[in-house]
Amino acid sequence: MKFIKGKYKIIEILQKQKYIKIIKDKFERELAKQLHLVRVSAPLVVTQKSGLQDDLSGVERKVCFDVLKDGEEIEIVQSLAKWKRMALKKYKIPMHSGLYTDMTAIRRDDKMDQTHSIYVDQWDWEKVISRKDRNFDYLKATVKKIVKAIVSTQHFLFKKGYKGSALCEDVSFITSEELLRMYPTCSPKEREYKIVKEHKTVFVMQIGDKLSDGIPHDDRAPDYDDWTLDGDLFFYHEVLDMALEISSMGIRVDKAALQRQIEISCKQERLQYDYHKQILSEELPLSIGGGIGQSRLCELLLERAHIGEVQASYWDQKTLQECAESGIELL
Repeated sequence: MKFIKGKYKIIEILQKQKYIKIIKDKFERELAKQLHLVRVSAPLVVTQKSGLQDDLSGVERKVCFDVLKDGEEIEIVQSLAKWKRMALKKYKIPMHSGLYTDMTAIRRDDKMDQTHSIYVDQWDWEKVISRKDRNFDYLKATVKKIVKAIVSTQHFLFKKGYKGSALCEDVSFITSEELLRMYPTCSPKEREYKIVKEHKTVFVMQIGDKLSDGIPHDDRAPDYDDWTLDGDLFFYHEVLDMALEISSMGIRVDKAALQRQIEISCKQERLQYDYHKQILSEELPLSIGGGIGQSRLCELLLERAHIGEVQASYWDQKTLQECAESGIELL
């Protein structure tokens, strides 16, 4: 189990649960205030034929089953990236306002390590924007508001008794192509680590399309984020000495971006779904949105060495043994 023991604090397990509640309650309020969001309920499952499933990078297997009553094929969501945009229309959310929800999911193909679990819990949010908002300035301003909400939550946590290392509120922005040029011999993860260790809080932009070396920085589904206006938010995690991704977000595809990215990824069959048809017919509102990991945020703010310290999930015997030997108490 890799972590810097000198940076790791022991927290009594019940006190840790209290801190987790403080973080989740406070951040939810701060996020809603900063982005003008209202909380809504969200589905745990969607039908296969709806086209609302988030395909992530396109290769992950879904957890699926058939319903006893009518035999309909149902999938547990992997995220709510597409559902949220449909919800903006359904709930008639006004311009520059939005919605957020508690999203729980199962990603059966996620690797299990100190920051990944097959159980996913995040705040999924989506906001209506105008055509003129589809630019870098609006994206960056939104990222800064999210970081402000995170830092405000940390300050509140400190007032409630937890003392830790302060986060950097000053966000550094860089495109994935610029990052490649800075570190041409490094892998994408190594590039992220180097830039985040130096600047502490970083938003890496334009993820999904191929870079000048012919390889995408990371895989992205072609039908929710516009690959020219998206990115990942990272904070430096001292205990793990790593770049910890807290949020993946972006300005969503419009008609032109959807057509372009569907063609690049050779996923034309998706255009048969209602969700895609409504984008092509421009019936859905233009939007910006993303997901913010709840357990990831708790892991960061409480300076934990393993995500299992802040969420109850499944862990294999090797992980359980390694954590026990390292003095890491999982929930």
